[in-house]
Amino acid sequence: MSKLLLTDRALTDIDAIDRYSVERWGRRVADQYLADLEAALGRLADDLSLFKGRHDYTGRLRFYSVREHVLVGDVIGDIGFVLTVWRGSMDFIDRLPKLEPDLLQEAEIMASQIEGRRDAPGEDA
Repeated sequence: MSKLLLTDRALTDIDAIDRYSVERWGRRVADQYLADLEAALGRLADDLSLFKGRHDYTGRLRFYSVREHVLVGDVIGDIGFVLTVWRGSMDFIDRLPKLEPDLLQEAEIMASQIEGRRDAPGEDA
């Protein structure tokens, strides 16, 4: 069974999307947008293979589009990580070379912490 985790950066991004949506279109529209994001996260949690690469990017990160945004993530073993959420209209592929090392490091740290908990004495692996 797979697991999907969100980094603090991804949660901050989602909070910013919520605030912007409320300011721009109102609470009702913002709530619908957040519901769409939540549904997308649920689909990813059920099937990590929905995270896809892109033809214009050869790195390890994976992507999943939700309306006007893209969930940027990584999959390590049976764990998916949503590392950040970017607006699809941003040239985020051009920004990846600078941010990719930090994003991948976040995923590796989270994965190692989870693995450490699995291996802790008295816990089932």
